[in-house]
Amino acid sequence: MLIKSLPKEERPLEKAIRSGVQSLSNAELLGIIIHTGTRNRSAIHLAESVLAHCRDGITDLSQMGFDELMELEGIGASKAGALLAAVELGKRIASTGPLERVGFETAGDVADMFMEPLRHEKKEHFKSVLINNKGEVLQVDDVSTGELSRTLVHPREAFQKAVRKSASGVIFVHNHPSGDPTPSEDDIETTKRLMESGEILGIQVLDHIIIGDGCYSSFREMNLMQ
Repeated sequence: MLIKSLPKEERPLEKAIRSGVQSLSNAELLGIIIHTGTRNRSAIHLAESVLAHCRDGITDLSQMGFDELMELEGIGASKAGALLAAVELGKRIASTGPLERVGFETAGDVADMFMEPLRHEKKEHFKSVLINNKGEVLQVDDVSTGELSRTLVHPREAFQKAVRKSASGVIFVHNHPSGDPTPSEDDIETTKRLMESGEILGIQVLDHIIIGDGCYSSFREMNLMQ
């Protein structure tokens, strides 16, 4: 059934205007983003085929690229681009909102900032949060992507932006794709090396936080910052 064949009050856009976008199902939200269907399939039907391709739910959409989406019948470059742009916009909103805070009170505050952007990532992302002498966030820097190791996270890259921004402190954050935030031996060794480098540079490593699936570990809270 094409969307124009639906009763007016059941069409996604009209429903969103009347009751708010929060009232829409995932398929209806994607249908609005896709915007148009094909001769035989509505935008909602195309959205449902995208969702059917997401084996672990809608969060899988954040891991898809143009090629994978365009393999689906009725999804061309324009529709794939619209879907990926919406996903990226959501990521940016989730990651930039907490930066309005003056500073962090607890490790949980830092974890809250990165939980949604990182908890479903399939690769490890290592980031540094630069802090000024007032305890305010200066910048978030993407240090590296890939399996954490002593060779991947080099102090030179980890502190590069901190030196440029004259940060007085830094909080390192990375995720565990397994969902388990328990520090590994590599995590512990890497943190030790970064702390030693920070001491030489005069930039204090305030914490290293590992993001899991809805949970986190803090080196500071675990007394691993000695």
